[in-house]
Amino acid sequence: MTDFTKTRAAFHIPDGVIYLDGNSLGPLPLAAQAAASQTLTDQWGEMLITAWNRAGWIDLPRKLGDRIAPLIGAEPETVQVGDTLSLKLYQALGAALAMTDRKIILSDQGNFPSDLYMAEGLIQTMGQGHELCLVAPEAVEAALSDEIAVLMLTQVDYRTGRRHDMARLTARAHELGIITIWDLAHSAGAFPVHLAQTGADFAVGCSYKYLNGGPGAPAFIYIAPQYRDHAHTVLNGWLGHATPFVFPLDYTPATGVDRMRIGTPAVVQMQILDAALDAWQGVDLNDLRVASVALSERLITGIEANCPDLRLASPRDPEQRGSQVSFHFQDAYALCQALIARGIIGDFRAPDILRFGIAPLYIGTADIDTAIAAISEIIKGRLWDRPEWKTRNAVT
Repeated sequence: MTDFTKTRAAFHIPDGVIYLDGNSLGPLPLAAQAAASQTLTDQWGEMLITAWNRAGWIDLPRKLGDRIAPLIGAEPETVQVGDTLSLKLYQALGAALAMTDRKIILSDQGNFPSDLYMAEGLIQTMGQGHELCLVAPEAVEAALSDEIAVLMLTQVDYRTGRRHDMARLTARAHELGIITIWDLAHSAGAFPVHLAQTGADFAVGCSYKYLNGGPGAPAFIYIAPQYRDHAHTVLNGWLGHATPFVFPLDYTPATGVDRMRIGTPAVVQMQILDAALDAWQGVDLNDLRVASVALSERLITGIEANCPDLRLASPRDPEQRGSQVSFHFQDAYALCQALIARGIIGDFRAPDILRFGIAPLYIGTADIDTAIAAISEIIKGRLWDRPEWKTRNAVT
């Protein structure tokens, strides 16, 4: 059994704060401060440029990929860390499209918009007549056909927490010769993911949400073993070259998933992520899921019993959602701000979603109960109905 009391002790949560927004940005792991200090002082400060070899900076993208792999059910040496999720999605989609003559990319209307923006940009850049087709999330399976080139989906809807059935959709896609790309932004570190078991072709994700890598933490890309040595590279970065320090003028991609390296590793961010991943030692992802469902159900039951003005936006069946719970409310932004002022930090998603991330690594039943009581008090007293809570910040 996972000791979640021990994992909670690994994080800094400010006094008086209940943090229910780890689905947007995880809290600070205590080990991160020491890791950053060591990187800046002992490595950069004392080793200078020799730290690329002496401190192993150059190996961080693969090292971290191998640490993330078990958290997403991936085989060894199939995950590479670096850059941003958008760039990794661009790479995965470019590689997938190079494997087929078909022209249609299928996604859904609940996908995070930036994935769709990157797909549109790649289509325009390629200029080969590709098309991005969007359907309702519940219509994805029916829309699959032998005309589809790539199925590109975010496993968990960023607003409602609705979760696609990765195993079923991947299997059906493969029956029709469709290549799959899964965005795990709201999956990695939230519940067990089974990339190898389900036969996913490509996956991408970020490390600043449930993996707690901090603001600006790098993304990751997964390439199934059968593709990693010959996947097409649409962004030919220096460190993705087979021999970067020979400096040839023509591009030869590295073997394996290293071919997806682009820019210089963000060393400080990667060292912080490395320290953050220590919190997962001894964590059974099945225990994490059981705890997540229990906390989510407790929150839903409490809100529905005390706040009838809030309407559940997430699927009621826990098997159909990730590790977040969302509610519709006509003034969700104002309610969110009023809660933050009370130290209950969730977040808002337009147009009317109040969203709570459930992360058992640092959230317990007492936190959920306190949040329910605060929400109930604010709703019943209309304490959200103030001008100061309705002025939109730059980041909502």
